[in-house]
Amino acid sequence: MFRTRVTELFGIKYPIIQGALGGGLAGAELVAAVSNAGGLGMITALNYANCDDLRADIRQTRGLTDKPFAVNVTLLPTMRRVPYEDLFTTALEEGCRIFETSGRLPEPYIKMVKDKGGIFVHKVGSPRHARAAERIGCDAVDIVCFESAGHPLPDDVAASVLIPACVDAVKIPVIQAGGVADARGFVAALALGAEGVMMGTRFTASKECSFHPKLKEWFTQLTEKDTMLVHRTINNTERVVRTEFTQKILDMENRGAALEEILPLISGEKVRAAYETGDTSNAVITAGQTVGLIHDIPSVQEIIDGIISGAQDIIKRLNRIEMG
Repeated sequence: MFRTRVTELFGIKYPIIQGALGGGLAGAELVAAVSNAGGLGMITALNYANCDDLRADIRQTRGLTDKPFAVNVTLLPTMRRVPYEDLFTTALEEGCRIFETSGRLPEPYIKMVKDKGGIFVHKVGSPRHARAAERIGCDAVDIVCFESAGHPLPDDVAASVLIPACVDAVKIPVIQAGGVADARGFVAALALGAEGVMMGTRFTASKECSFHPKLKEWFTQLTEKDTMLVHRTINNTERVVRTEFTQKILDMENRGAALEEILPLISGEKVRAAYETGDTSNAVITAGQTVGLIHDIPSVQEIIDGIISGAQDIIKRLNRIEMG
């Protein structure tokens, strides 16, 4: 059930992928839980200050699952703490064969992965960028939609249009990132032509994620209107939870504040501290619009099982619709 080119490519049961999560959230327990439940867990390399820490977490994840999992490497200079090549080398040495990149085009690293028999996926936000990823040899593309947490393009194109446009633009599999938190979103993504979905916000509010319990509970109280876009003025658009702090940042941007004035407020250290303490008073908390669909804090297994069983029910219902 729900076998697609994505499940075949990654060797997984269901076309459900855990998105890269910053601030140390994508730890071994969460990654392994997603893979064990039939999806594809993903380690986020930018969370590690050195290659030894990355190596240790890969080994810990391997000890918790014998299923495939991926490694994300974010190719943005402002986020680099370790040379990119070292991150790829370490993960390859540890037997990882599925890689996702985001940021600039990953052309210099594709050969490293392909020479080891690996699979390369790149995260993009437009048909033009999807074509570029296909041209340089990527095996699939993750499409970051307007609804997504993280860094959608400033084009403001919703999944209902962006996914079909990207599917029409390339021959490689398309994975929808953003706008999916339940069975309805999953089936909708497949109907639009995607062959898999990537979820971050939904997995953040799971039992296995290290997100602070106070923040998980906070997520269950938010609505679909409680996110906003910031950082447009510094060309790094990000969807975050609307708070007094994030509104302050947006007000600074609107009055033309310099990058040097904004950067200290959005540091990774502040975010990591908020994730550990539950205090959101001086940190930017990333979340997609799907946060408005999250009303509980289940296990990863329950999330994925619920999506698959719910999707089956939806398809049965659709099959009963009379045509003619």
